[in-house]
Amino acid sequence: MRPSQLAGGSVCAGVALALSWLGGLIWFAESVTRLAPQPGTTDAIVVLTGGSDRVAEGIALLASGSARLLFVSGVPEGVTGETLLSSVGTAETNLLPRIVLGHAAQDTAGNAAETAAWAEREGVTSLRLVTANYHMPRSLIEFRRAMPHVAIVPNPVFPDSFKDREWWRWPGTLGLMVREYDKYLMALLRDGAARMTERG
Repeated sequence: MRPSQLAGGSVCAGVALALSWLGGLIWFAESVTRLAPQPGTTDAIVVLTGGSDRVAEGIALLASGSARLLFVSGVPEGVTGETLLSSVGTAETNLLPRIVLGHAAQDTAGNAAETAAWAEREGVTSLRLVTANYHMPRSLIEFRRAMPHVAIVPNPVFPDSFKDREWWRWPGTLGLMVREYDKYLMALLRDGAARMTERG
């Protein structure tokens, strides 16, 4: 095969890969903008830190009786339950005995591992997962991997800074979507590799 043919084949392969990635990004973006909280009750609510709107949603769900416990994963050291309540402008201190904070997680995989250990200790068989809509697909991969026998109900929140309509026109949202899609692909690859290792 001539060098020119090899170069042409490489260009075609590169174009095909780029188009596949772009198509996947569009699918991913459209999917996360259409996510919606699912109804029902669970044993626990799990909030992944990263925005006050997530914590506010988790506390509101706990107060409404959606679950008996609230676990907040990835909380910085020194932050207490009282601090969280204050940060979202609520004085419902009667909820404090039902709020548990996890301080070990540094990333989404860590959130899943930290939550899995806590859920096992508490006998949790179902949980409502609260995180940003764009973060939900990757979170579900990690959590279902860490807790295959726990029913997970997604409860996405939509940050004010996230522009779900014509997201490609907003540089901040576009950049966020690209980064999160790439992380989602990496999570899929890790999950697939782990499953192959287990089988083989």
